[in-house]
Amino acid sequence: MKRMLMLCAMGLGLAGAAQAAGFEARAATPAPALKAVDLKGVTRTLADYRGKVVVLNFWASWCPPCLREMPSMERLRVKMAGRPLAVVALDSAETRDEVDAFLSKMTLGFPILLDPDGSNTKRWKVFALPTTFLLDAEGRVRHVLTGPTEWDEGEALVLIESLLAEVSTR
Repeated sequence: MKRMLMLCAMGLGLAGAAQAAGFEARAATPAPALKAVDLKGVTRTLADYRGKVVVLNFWASWCPPCLREMPSMERLRVKMAGRPLAVVALDSAETRDEVDAFLSKMTLGFPILLDPDGSNTKRWKVFALPTTFLLDAEGRVRHVLTGPTEWDEGEALVLIESLLAEVSTR
């Protein structure tokens, strides 16, 4: 699985896409189950983020496009402080040591969840990294992006703002 994801990610990188081709809109479908341990050893599920718009990013430390977009995810988190938004990154099919080695080079303030056996990655049908799901405050998948983007600007920010606007109108 890791090899397949790596080849897909390399293909995305070779295509020269600093910006992904675009988001795929979804018809507000319930998100698949998610259960993963964070870096503190606490088990997390999507229920932990209910009431918030969630940017759920599947990534790996060996994936250059994944690493390129991480700083923009952190800028998004900082920019949206105090708003009902959660940025969550799920590391796909790596060991804790591999994740820790990466995080020693980059400071991120959003939760990192671990999926060492790739079970969440399979359940969510992620075939290339990075893949990111935008979930509404009710935990429904609304948009999917395969490939990297700058999360704190452009189409990504417009979509996130539109989902946040739905939260404030309730």
